[in-house]
Parts: sequence; C-alpha cells; structure tokens
Amino acid sequence: MSINEAVGRTSSPDTTGNTYDLVLRGQQVLTAQGITPQEIGVRDGKIAAVEPLGAKLQAERIVEVAADEVLLPGLVDTHVHVNEPGRTEWEGFESATKAAAAGGVTTIVDMPLNSIPPTVNLEALQVKRAAAGKNAYVNVGFWGGAIPGNKQDLRELHEAGVFGFKCFLLHSGVDEFPSLTVDEMEEDMAELASFGSLMIVHAEDSEIIENSVQPAGSKYAGFLDSRPRDAENTAIAQVIERARKTGVRAHVLHLSSSDALEMIRDAKAEGVSLSVETCPHYLTLLAEEIPDGATAYKCCPPIREDSNRELLWKGLEEGIIDCIVSDHSPSTIDLKDVENGDFSVAWGGVASLQLGLPLIWTEAKKRGLKLEQVVQWMGVNPSQLAGLEAKGAIAVGKDADFALFAPEESFEVDVAKLHHKNPISPYQGKTLHGVVRSTLIAGEVVDFQSPKGKLIRRGES
Repeated sequence: MSINEAVGRTSSPDTTGNTYDLVLRGQQVLTAQGITPQEIGVRDGKIAAVEPLGAKLQAERIVEVAADEVLLPGLVDTHVHVNEPGRTEWEGFESATKAAAAGGVTTIVDMPLNSIPPTVNLEALQVKRAAAGKNAYVNVGFWGGAIPGNKQDLRELHEAGVFGFKCFLLHSGVDEFPSLTVDEMEEDMAELASFGSLMIVHAEDSEIIENSVQPAGSKYAGFLDSRPRDAENTAIAQVIERARKTGVRAHVLHLSSSDALEMIRDAKAEGVSLSVETCPHYLTLLAEEIPDGATAYKCCPPIREDSNRELLWKGLEEGIIDCIVSDHSPSTIDLKDVENGDFSVAWGGVASLQLGLPLIWTEAKKRGLKLEQVVQWMGVNPSQLAGLEAKGAIAVGKDADFALFAPEESFEVDVAKLHHKNPISPYQGKTLHGVVRSTLIAGEVVDFQSPKGKLIRRGES
C-alpha cells in the first residue's frame, strides 16, 4: 500500500458532498458485488461513497491499493481472551490488539474469563473497560459472563452494552469463573430471552469428561481420548434442547466435533435460534500430525482427526457452521509445560489472533474456495452474530475499517515476530499464504505506536 498525502490541493467547503477525508482506490476491492475496481470515500470515520474506479473522488489523503492487494473490510473476531487485568502476563490489551491489527482484524470481542475480576457484574465490566481504553489498537467490545449466582447482574450488564453472555458446562479452567449446570443454564437462558440477549456456550459435558480416561504424559492420543466427541455432542444437544424450550438466541463456541453437525442442521431447520463457530486450529491442524509433547497444540475441545476436519469444512460450505473465529487463548510459556510436554498439566489454548486470515486463506485456497467466502466467515457473519451493524462490509454507512491483504504473498511463521505476548504457537515454521500489509481503523492507519481503537457497546451504530 502507498499512502500519498495530497500536495498543493485545496479542499473547498464540502457543499457538493464529494470531498472526503480519505479516498482508497484499487483494482481489487471486496464489496457485496465481489472483488471489483472501486474507489471508497471516507468521511468522519465512515464510508461515505463506493464508486467504480475512475470516479476520481477527491480527498486530503489518497490510498492507492497496490495491484497485488485486495482491500478487505476489517475482520471481526468475537472470541478473544485478553486476560487483562489480573493475568496481563498471559495477554494484555496492547499486545492482543496489536496482534489483531497485524492480522487484519479491526474489531475484537473479549471473553469474560481469565481476567481478574471476570466480567460477571457491572463493576467488573468497568474495570475491564478502564484497562482496555488506553491500549486499544483496534475496536474492543465485551461479552458478559453467566455463572452461578449472578442472574441478577445479567440485565444490568446487557444494558451497559455487553454483546451477550458466556457460560461453561464444565470447569472453565479458572476458579473465578465457575460453570453452570444444564438447569442453571436454562434459567439464565430464560432471563436472557426476556430482554433479547444471546447465550454463548462452551459445550462439553462435564460428566462424560470426568468419566473418560484421564490425560497423562506426552502422548497426544491420550489427551484426545480424554476429551471425546461424545462430550461435545451431548452438551450441544442440551444447548439445543434448552434454547428450543426458552426461545433464547444460543451460540455454540469452538465446534470441534463433526458428529454434531447433523443435529445442528436439524435444529436450525426447525427454527431454533442457533448459530455455531469453529476455529482455525480445527480447520488447519490434524491430530495425526501432532508430535508427542507438543503442548502448543493443546486446546479444549481438542484438535481432532483429518476425517473430522474435512466434515467441518463441509459444514462451513453448507452453512451449518456460521463463523470462523480465533478462540485466542494464550498463557505464559511455563503454563504450557513446554519443558516436560505433559498434556495433563499444560494450559489448553492456542494463540492465533494474528494468523487467522492467512491460516484460513491458505487452506481455503487449496480447496478452491474464494476469498469472498473467507471474509463472509471471518467478517460478515461474526459481525451479524454480535449485532455489529456498522462492521464487516465495505458499503456506504459502514465504519471505515479496512485491511490491505496480499493473497498471493507467502511467509513463514516466526513466533518471535508475532505481537501476542508469549512467543509460542503450533504454527511455528509453517508457510502460509496471504500477508496483511496494512490495517485502518475509522480511516486511520494503525501505526502500532498510537492506539486508535474504540471501546464499543451493543446497539451502537
């Protein structure tokens, strides 16, 4: 990308409506019409014009999109664990939002756990916002949490602008965020339905996992056996049943078991208000290829076999799965137990916020899928999930959040060059296609020096 400041150009008062703060011009601009030559006029951080290339829109600043770049709408990642305050050594808002910007993600929605305090009441939300406000390089919104005993806090959090509420059906991994029983989840679902909110669920059945073989040592196969597909399948069936009963909007987080696709398809066809996400690690990594002791690959639910991955891709293509989001869940390197490689004690989480677009594009390209489809899964649909009407597309009235993406350029992943705080990744050394060369927030280039992101609330335009 080249940014050319207009030299010697004077702008008359904006009486005609055709002078802009910024104009982006390119042969490849992704809009609802596909990838076509366009000019985009930006005024006051919003897209004010979308015209065919050659319209010669005028602005104080011009961005010429390079011939090998595609101008994309900024991606939206609705599943990010930032962990600040309380566990900022795992990840903080500065490092996480820089990683997002470097990956073409212009909006994240932060999960309510792993920070201390967790976002389960209004006071905790205010603490989280204060931590994020001074260090946000991209736009940041927040999920609330549904835990035992905070039912009376849910409406207040909703009115304060959280995008919905997360619950677990088994131990969350941190004691400050206890899980709900299925009946408690139904109670909270009914409460959320009364004011039109969304319940998002970590769906693994605690009893099945407690009665499964317990993971021990460095063998990935042992860890995989400890998180059987049936734990996911059973919990997802419970989410569907209780969503049907209460009428709540429900969302299944990080789907890894392809066995659940048929029941999800049937529930959607029946009219249950249900959406589903999966993650880059389930779509690009294979259980068969994970080395023993490689705890960078540990996440819950787990990375499964090749045949399972193929069915997840099919589920995406058929519209059963709606979104691809990162579930960026970092920790310190010592918590990944790298020295011993013991899957029973290592923290479960993959840090991939910066790499999601090239990871998915690399795999999608092999499958003959278009970049437009990738952006649908990683930008448009997550925006719709969270009700972010001004995000996820290049169209008049939308926010001027963009990524300049070179789809044919390749690079080798080097964890030392990633922005997330702890340099560990299962993708280390992998060659990926697609380089994000620049990111803009509200028409301003992210320079990684001065944070330009905004804190966003549900319902804001």
